[in-house]
Amino acid sequence: MTESQENDSIAARHYERPSTRFRTRLEPPPPGSKVGLLAGSGRFPILFAEGALRQGYEVHCVGIRYEAPEELKSICSDFRWRGVTKLSGMMRDFERMGIRNVVMAGKITKSVMHTPLRVVRLMPDLAMFELWYRICRADKRDDTILLGVIEMFARRGLHFASALDYCPELLVKEGILTKKSPSKAQWDDIDFGWTLAKHMGGLDVGQSVAVKERSALAVEAIEGTDRCVERAGQLCPAGGWTLVKVAKPDQDMRFDVPTVGLRTIENLHKARAKVLAVEADRTIFVDQDKVIDLANRYGIIIVSLRRAEEPARPAFEGGLKLHA
Repeated sequence: MTESQENDSIAARHYERPSTRFRTRLEPPPPGSKVGLLAGSGRFPILFAEGALRQGYEVHCVGIRYEAPEELKSICSDFRWRGVTKLSGMMRDFERMGIRNVVMAGKITKSVMHTPLRVVRLMPDLAMFELWYRICRADKRDDTILLGVIEMFARRGLHFASALDYCPELLVKEGILTKKSPSKAQWDDIDFGWTLAKHMGGLDVGQSVAVKERSALAVEAIEGTDRCVERAGQLCPAGGWTLVKVAKPDQDMRFDVPTVGLRTIENLHKARAKVLAVEADRTIFVDQDKVIDLANRYGIIIVSLRRAEEPARPAFEGGLKLHA
């Protein structure tokens, strides 16, 4: 095989839907073991670390610089900062900590990869060059990048599991979670937005779609949910719109699980949204009780659905069972 043919073969192999290449589910190690945390931004890494500690695990963390919360330093047994492009350093840190089992938690701002003079400003190491220009040569979708990271860690004997295997209580259950229920028109928007969001998730573009009167206002892409919500508010100053946030059709629960927190509700209120629809058992609710209380205060409806192809609207009077 010539070098050109070999390169084409590598590109073709990595162009496959990434989530079909890595489906191994690892059981969490027994309590008392060490677990590594690769931490991004938000409350999720903190809740994971606290939950793992309650179960008797020893948490050792590598925090992404400018992303991970400082609070993790006081929670974890060991904590080290690494830049987002220092992939070799992350793996080396976990090896020196004696870690073999790792979880990802928190958001990483992907748009930083498209800053001007990124090679000079971010100073990627050799492992990141391999990830970006060989493993992710065919495309730079979220699944491709994150599964590439998992593949590279696995070569060094570092294996990723889902953070939710340690703290499944963070997943939201099915039901209408707030005091108010959607109107008929709002259920129509949920149905419409759900189909769009699932299609966009299947393409690995984004997980959220903003809808008003069965018209797409904004679709989440690299900017993330918060900016998608902000844009929807700008495009629909009359308000009263719906945000549908779902898992990808082939969601790998080790990373990029849809997440809702207090900031989500604050942003929806600021953008004059009235409904948030999420996918039951596949969406993380951070500080769930506080989120629901805040939504009730703002008059925002939260609906958590479990559905395949059937309409989101319940077929019986009174809607879904109230969980709040």
